[in-house]
Amino acid sequence: MSQEQWTAVDRYLTDLFVPSDPILEAALRSSQEAGLPPHNVSPNQGKLLQLLAQIHQARTILEIGTLGGYSTIWLARALPAGGRLVTLEANPRHAEVARANIARAGFSELVDLRLGPAVETLPQLAAEGLGPFDLIFIDADKPSNPHYLAWALTLARRGSLIIGDNVVRDGTVIDSASTDPSVQGIRRFNDLLAADARVSVTAIQTVGSKGYDGFALALVTGEL
Repeated sequence: MSQEQWTAVDRYLTDLFVPSDPILEAALRSSQEAGLPPHNVSPNQGKLLQLLAQIHQARTILEIGTLGGYSTIWLARALPAGGRLVTLEANPRHAEVARANIARAGFSELVDLRLGPAVETLPQLAAEGLGPFDLIFIDADKPSNPHYLAWALTLARRGSLIIGDNVVRDGTVIDSASTDPSVQGIRRFNDLLAADARVSVTAIQTVGSKGYDGFALALVTGEL
């Protein structure tokens, strides 16, 4: 199997199940034109996030890592009337692009975008009493994933779903001797989830237009 074939199959599935969407396509285009890194989820993965939020009947969502707002829009579309989404972004330029994309999608009133390092904004959310969140999506700098997980659990409740992106990293996650801080951050994140009796966890490997990676899915089953 090759990247070319993965991309072709991804395109086939996207054409079948994820119809062309001018709002989402504009979000990707504006992000690219602004020079943002191409780290957004793929259309199929965005649809997966939306479906997971809908299946879970999430009314409150926390996203750690906004980038250009592409996944934010997917998640916001899953919310019912009266729902809310808080998304955290450290980079001012990324936040500027994301705000415009979110506004174009019609979600400015529903989405609360917080600018600043998540290590600072997460404690602020707790201080404001904004939790617990029904669904938390972690997709930011990987060395900080253990820290983000600790705050996710603080801002969750029994029944919350925590999703971690990029937990396979082209298979490098199995290299315990890796000197890559992102790999070590993901390994520590995975180890913490595995050791925590309050969560039930699995992970899935994914291939497609974004390469070889995966998601971790953690359901909070115990009292926090």
